[in-house]
Amino acid sequence: MKIITGKEEPTQNAKINAIIAFYKVFRFRDLESMEAVWANSDQVLMANPLGGIKIGWPEIRAVYARIFEGPTQVEIVFQDYNIISSGEMFVVTGREMGRAFRGTNKIDLKIRTSRVFQLIGGQWRQVTHHGSIDDPEMLKSYQALVARSK
Repeated sequence: MKIITGKEEPTQNAKINAIIAFYKVFRFRDLESMEAVWANSDQVLMANPLGGIKIGWPEIRAVYARIFEGPTQVEIVFQDYNIISSGEMFVVTGREMGRAFRGTNKIDLKIRTSRVFQLIGGQWRQVTHHGSIDDPEMLKSYQALVARSK
C-alpha cells in the first residue's frame, strides 16, 4: 500500500492502521476522533502551513477545528511514504496530495509531511506532525482560503 486515503480497511500492521486512522478522521472532519489519534500530552507538537508551530493538544485542536468547522473543504491522500521504526516510536514521511476548495475557489495541494507516532497504552498515538508546502504561492493561497473560512 503506497497511497492512504482514509477509506482503507484495517490491516494486520498496527503502524499502518495508525496512519489510516489519522487520514480517516481527517477525511470525515471528526474533531472528537482526532483527539483520540493524538497523544494526550502537553508535549505533542504540530508545525504545519496553517497553524505554524503549535504545542499541546489544545493548540493543535484549534487548528483542526478551524479546518473541520469552516466552509473550506480540504481533501488529501498520503503517498510515497516510508516508515522508520524503532521500539515504541515510528516516523512516517511522505507526500500529501489533494485540494482545498470553497465554492468555486480551488487550490491543488502538495505537502511534504512527517508524522511521529509513539506506542502509548498499547495504542499508536501521534506525537508530532510537520508539513511543508514548497510553492510559496500555493502556501499563500491555501492560508488565505482557510482564513476566509471564519
